This record gives sequence, C-alpha cells and structure tokens, in this order.
Amino acid sequence: MISTNFSKKVALGLLAVGALCIAFTLTASGQVQTKTTTAPEGAPTKTIKVERGTVVYVSGNSCVIKAEDGTLRHFDNVPDSVTVTVDGKQLNIHQIQPGMVIERQTITTNTPRMITTVQTVTGTVWQVNPPSMVILTLEDGKNQKFTIPKGQKFTVDGQETDAFGLRKGMKIDAQKIVEQPENVVTQQIKRTGIAPPPPPAPKPDVPMLVVFVPVQEAPAPVEVAAAEPAPKQLPKTASDLPLIGLLGLLFCGVSLSVTAVRSALARIA
Repeated sequence: MISTNFSKKVALGLLAVGALCIAFTLTASGQVQTKTTTAPEGAPTKTIKVERGTVVYVSGNSCVIKAEDGTLRHFDNVPDSVTVTVDGKQLNIHQIQPGMVIERQTITTNTPRMITTVQTVTGTVWQVNPPSMVILTLEDGKNQKFTIPKGQKFTVDGQETDAFGLRKGMKIDAQKIVEQPENVVTQQIKRTGIAPPPPPAPKPDVPMLVVFVPVQEAPAPVEVAAAEPAPKQLPKTASDLPLIGLLGLLFCGVSLSVTAVRSALARIA
C-alpha cells in the first residue's frame, strides 16, 4: 500500500449522483481516472498598441527607425519572414527603403477561462481509521491508503456522514474536483507601411519676357556701276638719260639769257 498526504481541501463541492463523494489525495495514479475540461469564464478583452516610425537606415537584416517622439530604435537581425504590407505588397527587411513610414499594431487579447480537473476512484472500504485515514480496495484488487481532510463529510445512500460513519465493505466512488482560473493571453501583430514620397519634380524653366520688335523693310538696293578695271601698267621701254639731257640744255639756256641781260644793262649804264 502506498500512502500520501492531502495538501489542500477541495475548492468546490463534491458532485456525485447516487454515490459517495469524498475529497482526498489520490495516490495510485494508475487507478485514478482524470478528466480535464476548459470553459470560457467571461468575455475576452482586447487592447491595441500602435507604434509608428520612419525608416532612416537599412543595411542587411538591420534597420534604424525614428519613432514619433524622436528617439532612434535599432532593430538587428530582423528575420526575412517579418513583412510589412505596403500598397498591398508584402515587403521584407531587404525591400524597405529609407523614408518609409512603418506602423505596427500589437493586438493583445485576454481570455479568461476555467480549467476543471476531476479525479475519480472506485473502491470498497477495507479499513477505516476515523477521522483521517481510510483504506480502499480498488478495482484491481489492491488496497490503497488515503488521507481524509479534517471535517470532511461523506454521503452514503443519500445521507450525510463523517469518517466515523464509514464501515468495512461499503462500496464508494470518490471524486476530487479542482477548478483553477486561468487568463490566456494571445498577441497579434500587424505591420503596415507607407512608401516614401517620390522626389519633387524639377522646377519648370522661368518663362522669358519676349519683346516683339517690328522689322523695318530694308531700302531698295542701289545699283552701283561696276568699277572700270584699272589699266594695266605699260612696260618700261626708255631710260632717264634723255630727260636729264633736256634739263641740262634748259639750264644752259637760262644761264646764257641771264648773262646777256647783264651785258645789256652794263652798256646802258
């Protein structure tokens, strides 16, 4: 026989129809049938956290994002499986660009539920030592010792009794029911982005002020007679000696005339 100590009292009342229900520690796990059920306990609650930032640097699987409060956050070793929905397309870390606005929504859902564990054992009272111990003969013919919590009441044939009312040979079905509340937290992350704006278009050329100047009609062309061609220079055929001789005769004549005039004047005087 194996003995264990009951550490806690049953959280709720014991349920059984037409059978004895007791709360105590069950030791022979091979003879204990355990059934666990889960049921919602109240409506779930959701909280949404929104974070936005602008991509300022991307290199490999790392990026730096500037949050709305001006702080810079460095994300290192971003998996390729993490994507951002931009214009209906799924972009990974290698496809995002500086200037892109990233928004991350973290949706946290809290779902309260109740986990109910029911342990059942069937046996026949072989020995009872009130008020704290009872030995049952289980279905496999082995005896097993159980510790009964202080003040525990039993129901036999629809009547309530304590450990002192148990007798050898009574067939009982014992159940231990434990209800444990639990809050299940799940998170869903949605990432969306806005592509950076296109670069500004170049400024159009400033229009130039155009002044219209009327064109005056040009005067009629004046016909100019064609210049006569210059006469061709004749080739030299004579020398300067005759001219020099002529000048010599002329000077001789002038000299003779002056001498004759002087002679005439001298005779008159």
